[in-house]
Amino acid sequence: MTALHASSVGGVLSADIAVPEHERELQFYSRVLTTGESPQWREDLMNIVGIPIIGLGELNAESADLPLQWMPHIQVADVAVSAGRALALGGRELMHQKDDGGQSQWAVLLDPNGAAFGIIPVVASQAIPDGASSDTVGRISWLDLTVSEASATRDFYRDVVGWSVQDVEMEDAGEQYADYALCTPDGTAVASVCHARGVNQAIPPVWLICLPVGDLGESLGRVQEGGGEVVEARRGSTGEYAYAVIRDPVGACLALMPG
Repeated sequence: MTALHASSVGGVLSADIAVPEHERELQFYSRVLTTGESPQWREDLMNIVGIPIIGLGELNAESADLPLQWMPHIQVADVAVSAGRALALGGRELMHQKDDGGQSQWAVLLDPNGAAFGIIPVVASQAIPDGASSDTVGRISWLDLTVSEASATRDFYRDVVGWSVQDVEMEDAGEQYADYALCTPDGTAVASVCHARGVNQAIPPVWLICLPVGDLGESLGRVQEGGGEVVEARRGSTGEYAYAVIRDPVGACLALMPG
């Protein structure tokens, strides 16, 4: 899914979070992510070729108002315009960085459900490090958001980010409905907005960054050993773990999948 990391509206190159108990959190993620014979992540949480895909910062006075959520950095055509649209549609602005000339550089927003995300200008293709889009190294594989008002949330991100939408047919208790795939301008799906029903009932309404690991079963064992919680774990047709939502020791959630 390299389009997720492309120089494009809707592309996502990285994500970060500011956490209390920083040393404990660093140790937790270092163990959970570095499983299998060929780990895709280093112990410093860069991917195996040294590109900073995820950032684990220490909670301080500057970040004190940020929610305890992993926040994807989503590329948009115009940061100021997107931030204005978010506010008009019931979102909130937590931070908005501007240069000396008053031009917007980036912003941190909350959607109407309270899910946090960052918006940044489209990154020039030559500024993306070699290997950042490779399918063979650690990277954010997907974004998931599960909410009760999925249709309204779909519309919010379509207007704020510029994603297009594809319906994904679902079934729950014999009833047909649609979740939504969010796509870059070329039609490539990079994220999803899902209804909080069926298998997704227990999923918190935050953006889940999906990170690949070498051995998902081993990673889930390390989640519990490290004081975290496995919120949801799903197996494939062969019985192997295929996807899991976890909660780290301080309460932040994300998803893991086989690399």
